[in-house]
Amino acid sequence: MSPPARTRRQDIARAWMRAVYPTAYVPMSPVEIELYLLELVDVIAAATQAEPFTVEPVAVVGDRLVEAHFTGPETLQRTVEVLGHALLFAPELQDVPRLAEKVVAILGCLSTSFATSMRMDAFNQQEEIKLALLAAKLRAERVLKVSEARFREVFDSSAFGIALTDLRGECVDANAALADMIGADRAGLIGRRLIELFDPADVDELVSTYRAVGEGRVERVREQRRLLRADGEPVWVHLAVSLLREAEGKPSHHVTMVEDVSELHLLQKNLDFQLLHDALTGLSNRQHFLTRLETLHGTSRGGITLYYLALDAFSVVNNGLGHAVGDQLLTEVGRRLKAVVADETAAVARMGGDEFAIVVANSPTTPTVPAMVERINEALEKPMDNGVALSASIGVVDRPAAGWDVAELLRAANATLRRAKAGGKRQWQTYDRHVDQRIREHQSRAARMPGALADGEVEVEYQPVVDPTGGQVLGHLARLRWEELEHDECLELAEATGLSLALGQWALREAAGEATASDALGVLHFELSPMQSRDEDLVHTVKRTLDETGLPVSRLRIFLDTRSMLDGTGEDNAQVLRDNGIATGLARFNGGQAELSLLADLPVDSLILDPSVVRRLAERPEGFLHDATAGMVRLIRSSGRSVLVPDVSTPERAAWWARVEVDAAFGDHLAPAVPGYELAH
Repeated sequence: MSPPARTRRQDIARAWMRAVYPTAYVPMSPVEIELYLLELVDVIAAATQAEPFTVEPVAVVGDRLVEAHFTGPETLQRTVEVLGHALLFAPELQDVPRLAEKVVAILGCLSTSFATSMRMDAFNQQEEIKLALLAAKLRAERVLKVSEARFREVFDSSAFGIALTDLRGECVDANAALADMIGADRAGLIGRRLIELFDPADVDELVSTYRAVGEGRVERVREQRRLLRADGEPVWVHLAVSLLREAEGKPSHHVTMVEDVSELHLLQKNLDFQLLHDALTGLSNRQHFLTRLETLHGTSRGGITLYYLALDAFSVVNNGLGHAVGDQLLTEVGRRLKAVVADETAAVARMGGDEFAIVVANSPTTPTVPAMVERINEALEKPMDNGVALSASIGVVDRPAAGWDVAELLRAANATLRRAKAGGKRQWQTYDRHVDQRIREHQSRAARMPGALADGEVEVEYQPVVDPTGGQVLGHLARLRWEELEHDECLELAEATGLSLALGQWALREAAGEATASDALGVLHFELSPMQSRDEDLVHTVKRTLDETGLPVSRLRIFLDTRSMLDGTGEDNAQVLRDNGIATGLARFNGGQAELSLLADLPVDSLILDPSVVRRLAERPEGFLHDATAGMVRLIRSSGRSVLVPDVSTPERAAWWARVEVDAAFGDHLAPAVPGYELAH
């Protein structure tokens, strides 16, 4: 076992010790208790990982707990709570198949062995008392009547049910505890065959048990059985059967002692349910659903269809009507989803929050995917008691290949749901392997980008900004590059991961330092990302960069993101940058009415058109759109602001923009971006 795994088991043992230490007096120090429990943790972990799986090795845990006097009234409850949580979430057990079912079985076995050991401990004490008292009863018949009175007091007042039967199995005496346990009259038990009080399903085995004890093949038997009350309700009991002998050793009677453990049995059933079901809705939880999904995926001849859905705008319900109403709606949603697939072989689960999952084993009568999606939303859109109606976005994986494991199935369904939600409310999508692959590659790059920045893999390149008429270089625009990704893709990944601000600050300092070292770079043009444009500390960052690198203010031109300015979250930055003498412009300018109004409100002296504007013009023959764009450029330039054009890709496009008389342009046709070390110093 690896040191980390051993350490995790020690953590479990320590948590277990802290939970049970206050519940009972144990003649050991906390350290000794922890070491004692660590041995039991090893037994449980080994049983969980063993194949084939069996709970038998775990039975010793309950015995060891009772043996060490961990017998307080709360000891078992706290033990189940600690081990239940620890086993389900222990890293070393996450790959164990059917983990949730195994944990339930292990905790059930532990609870049973603990209770059995407790009972047997009490039984052993009672057995000694019983034998002594029964001997006293026989002596009392010959010697003293007072001995019989003492026996009768213990016999009658015992909390355990006690029955004395002859070797034919007929009851010759029984105490009130046994009669109360089954709701019968004590006198009516005399003369009845004792096995008639038990569940008929247990009778054959009980006959064998009593025969084995009567023949001396076993000294005593302890097992769990079901008594039947007079009203037919079962009573779960721990049963102990032993043999009484006459003075000469001849068998004379069977002594049967029973203890009502129905509450413990109910506790175990409740524990089983709680470990596998969502506490709010009663639906399967994630762990149980994975087991059901695996079973249906492996056995359904018609294949399965997995629906992963999220309620639309459910946060509006929670925030507007309160979480209590939200909980009621989730419960009702669970009920309606179960009703939708009531006629199918299916499983419904709450996966967490407002997300649910349904797996259907397809048959010839199973609705098609579109029909099932419509059924789901029709069920949800019916107003509930409080008038609220809901809809859902749904990701569907239909009839996946048999080789898919359940984790990949759930991931694919979840990813498909995210694509559906991106399209708006009440949308659904089916899984597309090619789209999924592209998204996963994108997300993989996004996840690797912080490490790439830390390892120096991200570079800053410099694209010449030129006069489209004469070709004169007016400055350079800083551009990011990482592996085969260009500037816009790098920014998109950075925005998705929250790295945009740190990446932008790093790039600004790199570019400013390079511009300081190279006069050939000229005026540094720097586009800010949306997150940078909104940064409240932007002005301080720019000023600190200029101070640290020594770049003159006159050689820097900052372009704020137009979308951020439209949101009204970066307007102050534009003004303060201008107040500090830093030339300021707008990047990704589309020319809409709202954007044109920014030119009247913001102190900017230049703008860079959005690449989409340039692409649309390049894709269409000259016409109205070209005339409108040319008119907009002339209008903007007449206000004293300069216009820059990105992504100029052909000589024809360059010539057209020159005729429009834009102030500057950049693109691979005019001059490709180059790394800083290729600039003349």
